[in-house]
Amino acid sequence: MKFLKKKVDRIIDLTFCLVFMPLLIVLSPAYYWLSDWPGFTWLLIACLYGDYFAVRLLNIPKLFVERKYWLIGVILVVLVIGNYILTQYRLPEVTFNAESLTALYNQIRNYSKAIGVWMMFSLVMGYALSMSFIQELYRQLMIKKEVELQRNTAELAVYKAQINPHFLFNTLNSLYSMLIGTSERTETAFVKFIELVKYTYTGVDRDTVALGEEIRYIRNYIDLQSLRLNGHTKVKWSCDVDDESARIPPMIMITFLENVFKYGTSTHRDCLIDISLTLKEGLLEFHTENDILKRVEEFRTEAPVGLENCRVRLACLFPDACELKTVEKDGKFIVDLKIRLS
Repeated sequence: MKFLKKKVDRIIDLTFCLVFMPLLIVLSPAYYWLSDWPGFTWLLIACLYGDYFAVRLLNIPKLFVERKYWLIGVILVVLVIGNYILTQYRLPEVTFNAESLTALYNQIRNYSKAIGVWMMFSLVMGYALSMSFIQELYRQLMIKKEVELQRNTAELAVYKAQINPHFLFNTLNSLYSMLIGTSERTETAFVKFIELVKYTYTGVDRDTVALGEEIRYIRNYIDLQSLRLNGHTKVKWSCDVDDESARIPPMIMITFLENVFKYGTSTHRDCLIDISLTLKEGLLEFHTENDILKRVEEFRTEAPVGLENCRVRLACLFPDACELKTVEKDGKFIVDLKIRLS
């Protein structure tokens, strides 16, 4: 997709430089200005090329999708002011014996020059913006198609691996009824396990879930994993969100949690697992930090594959709205995920 985008970009830009602009120059007053005012005309052509590439590089349609209207306004105002300054370019004055005729001729000439400059500026802006909007629309359609493909692939993988959900839940409920009264800790753990499995099975059918549901899923997962730990491994979990009703795709953080408990626990060495989740003003931040204590070579070969799959999924779900950083340093592995939800 990236290769195709670069190729299309190159074709559009070459078409502008080698076809559109030469035709515009030939069919506009600039063709005659070249012989009369070459300095001004070449300056105008350079400015028009600059305006075009400014719009293309700053990607105004993308800013529009991101609702950065103030930035779009600033860019357009700067371009319009630059074009206005160009219309004020002083041309060599033509004089006649009659002073009134000289003033009238120069006034008409400057007026026609300004009209020509604004016409060429409008055509260049129209071409640049229309091509950019068409490209952005195509990009959004491709992202939507890729998200659907990823979702269908994930659903298929789950359905292939799962047994009948009703049978599974009924069996778990039967086992729970057998455990009642044996141990409060066992009962609590089993309830969390049932909730975990149920969320895993039902979440795949939904595009998004409330953040509050995802938080309960994470807490249950951490609590269940903590049951097998002894005093050497400490788990620090913090959660601070200002809107639990915010919608997110289900189980987007599970890979990071799995890696934490797979490689960052020990039964004989003191270690700390740090997990935090925050949501402030539409920005979700998820952080994990743990020591790499077990199966180091396996971690360095297998973990990157899972993390790359996460990166691809996040890029599809949140194009240009998420940032994932992973760092291995001094025997520790750190994950920082930021997602702009609104």
